[in-house]
Amino acid sequence: MIALDQLTVKNGGFTIADVSLTIPTGSYGVLMGKTGCGKSTILEAVCGLKPVSAGRVCIMGEDVTERKPAERGIGYVPQDGALFSTMTVRDHLAFALRIRGYGRGAVQTRIGELAGLLGLEKLLDRKPHGLSGGESQRVALGRALSFEPRILCLDEPLSALDHDTRLEMCALLETLKTRFSVTVLHVTHDRNEATRLADLIFEVGDHGVQALENEW
Repeated sequence: MIALDQLTVKNGGFTIADVSLTIPTGSYGVLMGKTGCGKSTILEAVCGLKPVSAGRVCIMGEDVTERKPAERGIGYVPQDGALFSTMTVRDHLAFALRIRGYGRGAVQTRIGELAGLLGLEKLLDRKPHGLSGGESQRVALGRALSFEPRILCLDEPLSALDHDTRLEMCALLETLKTRFSVTVLHVTHDRNEATRLADLIFEVGDHGVQALENEW
């Protein structure tokens, strides 16, 4: 579960205040709104990447407002994927596991599972410069899922993709939604994307965050 209770976050000269929402465990929540409304700022506050001025961030019933990002059990995919240019796909999938002290056998097993699930088997020895946009996003998603997080946060993961690749990635996210019990917070400005994927839709506007009906 993700629960935000009267959250206020400042980002430079911008402030978003009194944000409250709840995404039940295992649900897929989508946060929508115009460019510059504060969607990504809210997401980064959930991940611990932006300090909270007031209110609380609760993950699975625990107050994590003061915890560091690594202590929150969150898998995060930033908008640009943020892949490391010197690392192969294999290294990216192993990254979070190695820093958490997983053994070599467990790391290799998990790499194989993720590569099969995400269609990366033939790309494991490539570096980011040799990947397409859709391939890069699949790698970023695999890195975020590698340590089996309780929460997955996605910051406009499909915005830079062409139409056909976006449809493929939506289908992949639908598969992940049914296969894993992870709770998702997905930021987008695309209503079609939101209605296809979401169990719950929230919109950031002039009067805070409000829940919307999802009309499939």
